[in-house]
Amino acid sequence: MTAAFPHLLPRQAVPELQMPVVGGRTYDISKEAPTTFSLIVFYRGLHCPICKAQLRDLEAKLGDFERRGVSVVAISTDNEERAVRTSLDWQLSHLRIGYDLHLQVARAWGLYISRGRGKTSIGVNEPDLFSEPAIYLVRPDGTLYFGSVQTMPFARPHFADILGAIDFVVKNNYPARGEVDVTFDPAEAK
Repeated sequence: MTAAFPHLLPRQAVPELQMPVVGGRTYDISKEAPTTFSLIVFYRGLHCPICKAQLRDLEAKLGDFERRGVSVVAISTDNEERAVRTSLDWQLSHLRIGYDLHLQVARAWGLYISRGRGKTSIGVNEPDLFSEPAIYLVRPDGTLYFGSVQTMPFARPHFADILGAIDFVVKNNYPARGEVDVTFDPAEAK
């Protein structure tokens, strides 16, 4: 039997998140002061061509997020060298790229972990272990608003959709959903 898989609940505090960022800075979610949300994009790493497309799209939309009062960071388990290559090779000159995400912290955030399987289609080796993608919106008070966690690199939420959702949420003061933690006996489920 395996240990219970951790999951985050909306309206509850998210785990701590502190790590170095390319360029010599540090990301610390507890010190972020966005007007509306912190957008945290966990990506697989330098080896992932889908991550490249996703983060380049995010870079192009950074101004749209900033105008909505959203602070943005992209984070992976990659080491500093790979994170710097990601920033340079993928032309992410404005996006904060966090690195050295510890697997224990990744699990606390509910991320799935995969084993490396050699070179990817873009000719970059996967690390021995790395986290799969996820996107979170965290309120300024440190509570989860939205989360999308994946086991595979495919079919990720689009940032244009997230921008539209933020507009709707702010305009309508829409509450976080999925906050109920129900434990039940599957035999009693109807």
